[in-house]
Amino acid sequence: MLWRCYDCFHGMPEAACAGGIAVVIDVLRASTTIVTALAHGATRVRPVLTVPEARDMHAAAGAAGAGYGPLLGGERGGLKIDGFDLGNSPLEYSPCRVAGRAIVLTTTNGTAALHACADAAEVLIGGIVNRTAVAARARSMAEQRAGCDVHLVCAGTDGVVTEEDLLAAGAILDAASRLPGAEADALDGPAAVAISLYRSTVARGPTVPDAIVHAFANSLGGRNLIELGMGRDLTASAAIDSLPIVPRLDCSTGWLSESTADDGGGRQESICR
Repeated sequence: MLWRCYDCFHGMPEAACAGGIAVVIDVLRASTTIVTALAHGATRVRPVLTVPEARDMHAAAGAAGAGYGPLLGGERGGLKIDGFDLGNSPLEYSPCRVAGRAIVLTTTNGTAALHACADAAEVLIGGIVNRTAVAARARSMAEQRAGCDVHLVCAGTDGVVTEEDLLAAGAILDAASRLPGAEADALDGPAAVAISLYRSTVARGPTVPDAIVHAFANSLGGRNLIELGMGRDLTASAAIDSLPIVPRLDCSTGWLSESTADDGGGRQESICR
């Protein structure tokens, strides 16, 4: 089994993930927010590319008599979009706010990275908060597909590679390396760089979360959030293995929901292609 890493989806070759398992990573903050929303009881999350698309979907749900319709979440430039219910901070997606609700979400980078993986056999969402759970689920799905490649797809920021996403990719790879049978797995060059970055970062201590927060604070995305007064999101996004939820995309509907243990088990057809 081969683990591949793309440091920014903008530079990813066309159809790079075709037939494989894609794990989309936008650790600050879309992927962390999606995991948090589902962990706190949201029924599903619909990632969309544009603000008008999000508004139209929300309006259509109301017009269809959906009653308790979906919440609108998202950001542009790191800030909540005018008229939306929620921004893109995982701290906003508390159980009392999102439990039992569907969420339509649009973000600057994360939802675009997800849409770039349409050729994958399966699409999952990964971060620091669910790194072991997503590593195990991705590897299990790959084994069910005769050992197909796993692709870690980093969102970056506006086409620029960001250290925080590479760090999260490395965290997932580190967790994957501890799984049964992983000794036979291989890493491509960027994946080897990512796991090395993660291991060197956490070795600086004093604790793993503290080391990750420090690295986040010095990353492009982290500096942007601190400037916006959202430094608390760094701590929330660094809570390693705190939310064992794996969001999985159903490409027939476009919705993300919590992956279950039997997802992909024995099935030969692709959910996305």
